[in-house]
Amino acid sequence: MKIFLLIVIYLAFISLGLPDGLLGAAWPSVYQSMNVPVSFAGYVTMIIAGGTIISSLFSDKLSRKFSTQFILVISVALTALAIFGFSFSTEYYQLCLWAIPYGLGAGAVDSSLNNYVSLHYKSRQMSWLHSFWGVGATVGPYIISLCLHNSLGWEWGYRIVGIIQCCLVLLLLSSWPAWKKNELVDEKREEDQPSEHMGFVKTWKLKGTVFAFLSFFCYCSLETTTGLWSASFFVINHGVSTETAASWASLFYMGIMVGRFLMGFFADKLGDKRCIRLGLSILFVGLVLLFIPAGYYTPLIGLLLVGLGCAPIYPTLIHETPNNFGRNHSQEVIGMQMTMAYVGSTFMPPIFGFLSEWIGVGLFPYYLSIFFVLLFIMSESLNHSMKSKAIANEKGPA
Repeated sequence: MKIFLLIVIYLAFISLGLPDGLLGAAWPSVYQSMNVPVSFAGYVTMIIAGGTIISSLFSDKLSRKFSTQFILVISVALTALAIFGFSFSTEYYQLCLWAIPYGLGAGAVDSSLNNYVSLHYKSRQMSWLHSFWGVGATVGPYIISLCLHNSLGWEWGYRIVGIIQCCLVLLLLSSWPAWKKNELVDEKREEDQPSEHMGFVKTWKLKGTVFAFLSFFCYCSLETTTGLWSASFFVINHGVSTETAASWASLFYMGIMVGRFLMGFFADKLGDKRCIRLGLSILFVGLVLLFIPAGYYTPLIGLLLVGLGCAPIYPTLIHETPNNFGRNHSQEVIGMQMTMAYVGSTFMPPIFGFLSEWIGVGLFPYYLSIFFVLLFIMSESLNHSMKSKAIANEKGPA
């Protein structure tokens, strides 16, 4: 039953990833058909991420009132509705309106599932969980590319993903017995170690949470900017066709997917800190290749390596949360981590869009490098903070 439930959770994360790569792959076609500036993609992602911020902030309260399964069913249904809405949009403002329910649904899925897996499963399962997000994020742009190549338009790409989301809602509804059995185990555990509600201010005051929150901000700023603007970078800076750029953009998510799948076999042996450092090293090499202007495939390989480097960072940061800050604080801390992640997703991609209007899309690798440096500093500061905290706990009160 536990294995069946894990499979359902994996499929839920595919549904979370599917829409994430759609807009970036479709946007070179969308902005032309709707006759809006290329930078307007940033407003849509800003609205989506704004919705995720709201639902992430309330994730702790939601988890206390409703079961994880109930939250998932409602959230995936909301995203399915929004995706269908995108597919039938003919004006830009309609995209902005449908972005609201999509953001609210995606944030609730992300926070609740990440906390659930960090509490109930090992590091390798967390890595594989986010690998399945990569499956969805890779397939999404590929579906768009396939529809464009077959003259179906970007709209049918969204409709196909909407149908897949509806199928997942039915699967989640049918998995009720497996969730119910695990809820009984959770209730017994909460009797032994009850969760503590701290609130916004106290959560920020926990030792090390500032570094954790800023790590998520930097990581998601880098990831979402890459996902949204890489296709436009290839079209405008390297003269690639919109159809080819859409398929190339999927390689970034493919790198994330493959990297997380492979990391699942080594994550428990390497440990969380080494996984993050390995990812940062690969990410650095990928960014260096993006700076090289010569060669047709060099930036493409760089994008793939950026995806591989990103692979272990996000799931590992989440998985170490209960160990760093305690099981009784995990849902609240993870909810805040998701909030900061989506703050980065909300503001940083559109800021790049504004800057690209003035400087050009060639700014792309420089912009990503800023967040890479900040992410490295924040993650190492978190490690140092947790090490000093462990030493203080061993010494005990003076």
